[in-house]
Amino acid sequence: MSLKTAPVKTGRRRIPVVWIVRTCVSIAMLALIFHFVPFETVWSAARKFSPGLWLAALGLFIAGHAAAAAKWRMLIGDGISYREAFRAHLAGLAANLALPGVAGGDVVRAGLVFGQAPDKGRLAMGSVADRLLDTLGLALIALVGAAVAWGPRLFETTQLRWAIVALLMLVVTGFVAAPSLDRAAARRASAGKIARVLGAMIHAAAELSRKPGRLLACLAISMAVQCLFVGINIAFAQAAHVEAPVSAWFFAWTTAKIIAIAPVSLGGLGVREASMAGLLKPFGADPGQVIAIGLIWQSVLYASGAIGFLVQLRRPAPEKMALEQS
Repeated sequence: MSLKTAPVKTGRRRIPVVWIVRTCVSIAMLALIFHFVPFETVWSAARKFSPGLWLAALGLFIAGHAAAAAKWRMLIGDGISYREAFRAHLAGLAANLALPGVAGGDVVRAGLVFGQAPDKGRLAMGSVADRLLDTLGLALIALVGAAVAWGPRLFETTQLRWAIVALLMLVVTGFVAAPSLDRAAARRASAGKIARVLGAMIHAAAELSRKPGRLLACLAISMAVQCLFVGINIAFAQAAHVEAPVSAWFFAWTTAKIIAIAPVSLGGLGVREASMAGLLKPFGADPGQVIAIGLIWQSVLYASGAIGFLVQLRRPAPEKMALEQS
């Protein structure tokens, strides 16, 4: 009788195509940027930033994400300690910037606390709600910034007015319909794992919709954090002597971030800088200086990602084992 052994996989792990495409897009965008804007112009503007300003920006950035982690914990439930939520949130920052795959930082941070979450549906729906609230907050800040920067002319466009109305109706309809969908799902027996997960997410959405005060508080926290980040970039602009109204920065920075959310580049590198330079050009800002500010900001993002990676390395061994088993 011969004993059969399980085949051992010895092949190398392939680099995901998505990561290669995103890297190529970022490289192409940077090449395009430096084709139209001389590198010397960007470097000259970047040299105006002091190390103290950069370190202060990094500290404020981490503080902002400490508040963002508290907001996420409010949405996913109290079964997870703030320490673990913040640790997972920092890991999500690192994953958003350099994860070689299709999973984003939201998936990574949820996966790190999945084994400790008492309600898996609440964890999933809370994470989705967190992303939606962040995007809604960015859109609201961009609209207010645009209204102040452009004036009443902005809302003369009929298509824009209808787009704003449609966005608000979509958000309101989703939360109003959630309790009815929850009752309908409860009356039907859930067959299959996917159906049970969807039912749990619908139930979590219904629970969140019954607490509008919590949702509004989370939206307020999100907008305050984003305004803090805009303020850091305004401080960079003042150091580089960039001529542009403050309202224009609130409009351009948040709009560029919304554009950079699209998973087509490596952490938004290249896309964010090009978008922000184009959006601020009508207000008199020099594109080279704006790109320098964007790249300095990008260095703050990568530094925070490195911190998140180092924090994960210090995770105790028992917690690592629990995560691997979950």
